[in-house]
Amino acid sequence: MLSRLTRPWALAVCALPVVGLIAVAGLAPLPFSVAQPGMTANVLGEDRGTPVITISGAPTRETSGQLRMTTIEATGPDTRVRLGDVLDGWWRTDQAVMPRDAVYPSGDTVKEIEQHNEAQMRASQDAATEAALAHLGLDGKGIEVDLELADVGGPSAGLLFSLGIIDKLEGDGSGGDLTGGRTVAGTGTIAADGTVGAVGGVALKTQAARRDGATVFLVPSAECADAKSELPAGLRLIPVTNLKGAVQSLTALERGTGAVPSC
Repeated sequence: MLSRLTRPWALAVCALPVVGLIAVAGLAPLPFSVAQPGMTANVLGEDRGTPVITISGAPTRETSGQLRMTTIEATGPDTRVRLGDVLDGWWRTDQAVMPRDAVYPSGDTVKEIEQHNEAQMRASQDAATEAALAHLGLDGKGIEVDLELADVGGPSAGLLFSLGIIDKLEGDGSGGDLTGGRTVAGTGTIAADGTVGAVGGVALKTQAARRDGATVFLVPSAECADAKSELPAGLRLIPVTNLKGAVQSLTALERGTGAVPSC
């Protein structure tokens, strides 16, 4: 049949299935999530009127500056992301298209995912407390740390929680603040031994940090390249691999002495 058609008609007929596939792809939901810079929270301050970090069993100190944990905001696990959303996200620097399984790796329903994220947050808070007290050489049996941060799940605030506990208990060890009065932001998981782990979405988190006034951003060393890809002007990156290194870097920055690593 095609051999009897003129070339323009033949091309048109051949193109019909392709057009149909494109139309279907444009309407069909795709296994992606679209993410953008999310909220940040100062772990040295309050969240909705409640202190983020409350410590009992040991004297605490007044702090200046801020330690801001960062987040990304992604389309929900039950949101239907279509081809147009994906194409738009690819071209924008304030959005990222991520595989849905990378954003929501566990569970099929919203409730299951929320429960998973809450469990990760609780485990992260326990590890952050253990790592901070071990860094300071304090007995965790006599000191109680309560961490409260509403509507945030997952483990990526672990590093900032540990630094906040250290700043409230000891600061830089010489009467000063770890922040040096600055607004310091960052991200990274924390293990009980102080190891800092990668989290994902750091390019968006640097944008959230700068938007909310940060001039310094602590990033897991393995994610330096990602953090630099869309780095906002005026934001300094400091790579970290463990809690001890993060404290040393902030102390050196605060005192103006010693080397401060950079990405």
